[in-house]
Amino acid sequence: MNFRKTIALVIGLLAALSAQAADDAAKATTMATQVCVACHTADGNSVVAMYPKLAGQHPEYITKQLSNFKSGARKNPIMSGMAAALSPEDMTNLGAYFGSQTAKLAAAKSNGAGSVGEKIFKGGIPGIGVPACASCHGPNGAGIPVQFPRLAGQHAEYMVTQLKAFHSGERANDGAKMMRTIAGKLSDQDMAAVADYIQGLR
Repeated sequence: MNFRKTIALVIGLLAALSAQAADDAAKATTMATQVCVACHTADGNSVVAMYPKLAGQHPEYITKQLSNFKSGARKNPIMSGMAAALSPEDMTNLGAYFGSQTAKLAAAKSNGAGSVGEKIFKGGIPGIGVPACASCHGPNGAGIPVQFPRLAGQHAEYMVTQLKAFHSGERANDGAKMMRTIAGKLSDQDMAAVADYIQGLR
């Protein structure tokens, strides 16, 4: 194969890959705006507090959760049904779609600076072995891509629901039982306070 044919082949492959990527992105957009929109809104900024905000979330985290819903590692009757028909490529593309959206900010109701919620988030509860949320999720709740999700601006109601699910063991898709161990030490009041603080992070 001569040089010109090699270049032509490479260009052709790149064009095909580019077209496939465009098709994948278009499919993800269609799914997000026609299916996911019902609970999460088209841009992932859910306006119903029981449904999580997905906008600005790390794509890998969204992809993992979808995979966990499909496999049953994370249980939710609605999301398990939604994820059942998704291919690995669909999950990856939906993660990329929602991760690229701009998260809308929110505000804490009562747990601002100097609050119990802030103290738990930034310093944990040393007396009972609860580490600072910030140690994994960052001082502003931005998370660490791949490892730990973004929390900033998330609905407090949703956060409390998830903390309680970890506390009871109902949710068990956390690596090394990290969140189950932490949430198991939190009282309902602790959960409410830190969730409210997280809702106001930016």
